[in-house]
Amino acid sequence: MPSPKSPRPDRIGLPAPLLLGYLGVLLFMIGDGVESNYLSPFLEDEGFTAGHVATTISVYGVFVAIGSWLSGTLSAVLGPRRVMLYGAASWIVLECALLTWGIPAHSPTLVTVFYGLRGIGYPFFAYAFLVWVTQAAPEHQRGTSVGWFWFVFGAGLPTLGSLVAGVTIPIVGEFGTFWVSTALVALGALTALLGVRDLSHAGPAPRDEPASPLRELLRGITILREPRVTVGAFVRLVNTAPNFALFVVAPLYFTRTIGFSQSTYLLLVTCVYTANIFANLGFGILGDRLGWRRTVTWFGCVLCAAGMLLLYYVPQLTGPNFWVTLLCWGVYGIGLAGFVPLTALMPGLVRPADSANALGVYSLAAGLSAFVGPALVGLLGGTAHMTALIWTFTGLYLAAAALSLTLDPRTGPGHHAPATEPVHSQA
Repeated sequence: MPSPKSPRPDRIGLPAPLLLGYLGVLLFMIGDGVESNYLSPFLEDEGFTAGHVATTISVYGVFVAIGSWLSGTLSAVLGPRRVMLYGAASWIVLECALLTWGIPAHSPTLVTVFYGLRGIGYPFFAYAFLVWVTQAAPEHQRGTSVGWFWFVFGAGLPTLGSLVAGVTIPIVGEFGTFWVSTALVALGALTALLGVRDLSHAGPAPRDEPASPLRELLRGITILREPRVTVGAFVRLVNTAPNFALFVVAPLYFTRTIGFSQSTYLLLVTCVYTANIFANLGFGILGDRLGWRRTVTWFGCVLCAAGMLLLYYVPQLTGPNFWVTLLCWGVYGIGLAGFVPLTALMPGLVRPADSANALGVYSLAAGLSAFVGPALVGLLGGTAHMTALIWTFTGLYLAAAALSLTLDPRTGPGHHAPATEPVHSQA
């Protein structure tokens, strides 16, 4: 039976007291994802050089990584609800500064500062709520509960966010659409912060002994000395680094090399990531039954490796065939969702008191992937060296598959049997 302080488990793994939190994250990430497919060309049209734009996005990626790490560690110190509040406030304030001063002034420095610092916003908000979910969800449904988190997260960024941009740009213009995104972020923040009824897990996690904030922050770093935590972080980094790289090279590759029109390419992306968000939920459920580690290894790492090769080589043979390309890219998009149970697995690799720090490292890896993916594109020469890129990413997925076999929490502190063996909930 659930403890009196835990949300009551349900048959679909979506804790009712957290329901409005999930909705809030969905709205927030829709707002955050609005810009994902038009920010770079917009800034260049405004007179910023390609170098300035690349620098701005790189700085943003660095702060996403910092915010991702601190989201878990600060949640342990301050509680996830307060970290979510700080994330939402920073996002809204810095976006307003960007739109009011940075872009109108045509100042590369201001744009880089405001947009770069805004990178802490969504990790603070979304990943702090993820900590909340893992602390509150019943253990035997944790995989499903985090599957729901990644379902709403992926639905917002980039899928529905890009869809909103496609609808609003013809109506209010590209600049006006930034304000639409700000309104959606504010609405999502209010929905989650005012609507979540599970306040027993909103504060810092209980500890056996008091810990100073500084010691907790240091623990967020020293926990990397746990080998399985480091391996888990590497697997999470590999999960989406190639995907962020594809955001850079795929538009050019599929439109200029394969021959898709821009509109067809955008439809292709929408379909792939729509499949991904439903697969996030499906693999969360599967992980609770098949085993979290097995799901990550075979349906995450191995399937992504196969999908990466398919989406590159098959369109070269078939040309701009929408359905064939969708099928190939869909294998990869669904494989990305196979990593979802890793979120449930990470807390079981450490002592319960360190679970938020383990998730902080997990989130740091997630944030770093937004930087590492595009960085690899630059190091390997971009679309001119697509074959090298594709095989590099395939190799990383296979390496992650091999290392993921070591993620067995049953041999360490805070072990949880569901991580490798199916668990069937009782009616």
